Amino acid sequence: MGASKSRGSGSDEPVAGNGLLHRRALLGKGLMIAGAAGVGAGVTGAAAEPLKDDEWSAHQGKTVQPIGVRSKFEDNTVRVLSNPKGEPRTQHARTPHHLLNGTITPSHLHFTILHNGIPDIDPDKHRLVIHGMVKQPMVFTMDRLMRYPMVTRQTFVECGGNSALMFSNEPVQQTLQYLHGVCSNSEWTGVLLSTLLDEVGVDPKAKWALPEGADTAALTRSVPLTKAWDDAIVVLYQNGQRLMAEQGYPMRLLLPGWEGNMNIKYVRRIKITDQPAMTYYEARNYSPLLPDLKAYKFYFVNEVKSFITHPSFGTKLTEPGYYEISGIAYSGSGTIKRVMVSADGGQSWADAAIQGPAQDKAFTRFHLPWRWDGQPAILTSRAVDDGGNIQPLRADFIKTRGQSLKPVANPMAFGNNHYNSLTCWGINSKGEIAHVYV
Repeated sequence: MGASKSRGSGSDEPVAGNGLLHRRALLGKGLMIAGAAGVGAGVTGAAAEPLKDDEWSAHQGKTVQPIGVRSKFEDNTVRVLSNPKGEPRTQHARTPHHLLNGTITPSHLHFTILHNGIPDIDPDKHRLVIHGMVKQPMVFTMDRLMRYPMVTRQTFVECGGNSALMFSNEPVQQTLQYLHGVCSNSEWTGVLLSTLLDEVGVDPKAKWALPEGADTAALTRSVPLTKAWDDAIVVLYQNGQRLMAEQGYPMRLLLPGWEGNMNIKYVRRIKITDQPAMTYYEARNYSPLLPDLKAYKFYFVNEVKSFITHPSFGTKLTEPGYYEISGIAYSGSGTIKRVMVSADGGQSWADAAIQGPAQDKAFTRFHLPWRWDGQPAILTSRAVDDGGNIQPLRADFIKTRGQSLKPVANPMAFGNNHYNSLTCWGINSKGEIAHVYV
């Protein structure tokens, strides 16, 4: 789409408008290019001044603690809270994507949404009951679950209302943390739900499962048994350690790629049925209205999406020169196969390098070198998954570089599946960054 030819795999000639370079431009000569201007301008020669010891090198450091402590200089890397006083309403904690890198979200910075606060559950007393249309209802204690074979997979969890600020008539001038902060990616470990279903013996006529949480809200969602048999996990560990209390300790349900509200925390019951339950939350909160005021009964999948994290709102380009554009892409329908980046508001595109190998239904990092000439620019990205689904959501078919790409299934659903899902960062001649629509 408007990309010009490159002069070779290491060329620093633009491949798309406004200074986007080939994704391999920095390979083998990254230091030379970065040091030429911009991001490397602060580098000085070793002989510029004699090496000296700073004050922190002159005395004994702090004592190591049983739980690691991060540097005080990173105290601003925190989640933002919607209800810091714990008033009797929903609480949100948003991940600071603009201050992180990599694909794994640290457990203490993983987003969370709670309707009635964090319950203090004694794992020795907690029970998971699977009942309903089964041959033998069973009760699973923590000790019993720990004896089953476990699986580990990396996947994202995303609230169905993530990116809701994109519906604003005017672009909201906030960081990624506010725009897309109720989505995070972790490594999860637990017992496949299919293993437990085999234990209880599911009636062939059963079609649905109804998991329920043990917190005060007792959140429930109807889940098709096809998903339960496929890749659902009763999670016990997050990023190698036991679940954080706010992430569902001592156990939660994980449905990779599906809306966060279905990943029931503090799961205590799973009822097997032959029909959906149409419970309070799925009838009131999670039935998105369409323009004709009809509502989806159910919408499950978090579809293909991406956003640029660096540079983004909250940072500033200090001077013209070479920069690296980087961001996150993911899809609840599969694996990210391609990410395209534009520096001119979508008039031309260049393929970014994918940091891989990309994993199914998980965050994928992308990077692209960019030579900013000090003129206004609009940075944005669009992702494509291995099913041919492309961002942004479109009602028509899109062709890119001769490759036919399918629209996603639901172009008008509420939440993260926004029709206008492209996040655009406008940069002026001073290097200041704003959120813009194109």
